Amino acid sequence: MKTIIQNIVIAFIVISILLSLPYILKERDFKTYGDEQIRKTAISKGLKPIPNTYEDMIKVMDKKENPITREKIALGKELFFDTKLSKNSDISCATCHLISKNQEEKKIILNSITQKKKPNDMKNANNCVVCHLGDESGTDRLSTSIGDGGKENPHHLNTMTILNSSLAKFFTWGGEIKNIEGQIAESIQAPTQMNMKKEELVKRLSEDNSYKELFNIAFKDPDSITFENINKSIATYVRTLLTRSSFDKFLEGDNNAINPQAKQGLINFMNFGCSGCHTGMSVGGQSVQRFPLRHFAAIHDLRPNLGPAPDFEIIDNSFPFNNIGNYKGRANTHFFRVPILRNITKTSPYFHNGSVDKIKKAVEIMGRHQLGLNLTNKQIDEIVAFLKTLEGNIVDYSSEGSSK
Repeated sequence: MKTIIQNIVIAFIVISILLSLPYILKERDFKTYGDEQIRKTAISKGLKPIPNTYEDMIKVMDKKENPITREKIALGKELFFDTKLSKNSDISCATCHLISKNQEEKKIILNSITQKKKPNDMKNANNCVVCHLGDESGTDRLSTSIGDGGKENPHHLNTMTILNSSLAKFFTWGGEIKNIEGQIAESIQAPTQMNMKKEELVKRLSEDNSYKELFNIAFKDPDSITFENINKSIATYVRTLLTRSSFDKFLEGDNNAINPQAKQGLINFMNFGCSGCHTGMSVGGQSVQRFPLRHFAAIHDLRPNLGPAPDFEIIDNSFPFNNIGNYKGRANTHFFRVPILRNITKTSPYFHNGSVDKIKKAVEIMGRHQLGLNLTNKQIDEIVAFLKTLEGNIVDYSSEGSSK
């Protein structure tokens, strides 16, 4: 009896304390940040604006081993859109890295899709390309890349955006390549991409009088059509494919460039640790990181039946989504190049194999499996609002003045 009374007294005390907590504790004050503090913090974390003039672009992008010139840019652009660079002359760089609203380029992509899928399957296709060909996202928006002759990537890897890619320090999903020239050389020769032998490419272009003239102008040498100079020319053009957005204007001092929800999203982005990996002008591409960092409960398929034993299957939980293609990063170590977030809202589907269609789901996955945070819907919406401020247009560096 004495024990029962003691338990009742203890329970009464505990309940009384809990009920009085709102009166004992002061309401928590959440810190607010001014625009200037947000901007200074963002810049201190490496988030910098894209240059808006040719002269400023040169300061950031010029390479001693491959100097930028207007003549080389013009040549690189010509090569970027030329199907001669693929074995069967059916695709160009711009076919997979769509930056043109040219209808012929769109037809090439749509033909590639329809060749691989039956008409009845089109409505179930796991990509966004059909509806978003006009976005000029710098990618084809397919869940897996399609190369020369309609070949699909053997690991079901999708095409990374070409926009702002030259700001990256690592290329490919595994980050094995360290410069844009090397990435272009790989793309031209890879069997599931352009599938072109370098000797054949040099021969093709050498037979074209217009290219003879363009190479001579760009390199000041009548015998300058070499595989190395082809790569250098395209790389020079790609270095000009930078995009500016409302976020750049905010970083440069315009407080009204982004709305309050996006500003809170930027605060979340920095406070939660996203900016630790997604940094630099490109907001990503500066490092190779392990993904995912955190694993949660495995998914099991347990279907009870009346037979002698249940049908029990353990599903691979290496990733927080179906790992179509079974690619597991560099040398199967789960290390991936950190994606560039500029224009990320235009480059779905997401992750290396395009298994996630929606940007909100991608943010939720990154919060949970990379940061160990169960983000609220409000926090996710705020981060997505910030990511939308990274949507930008390619800067026109062809004129001498500024291009906003």
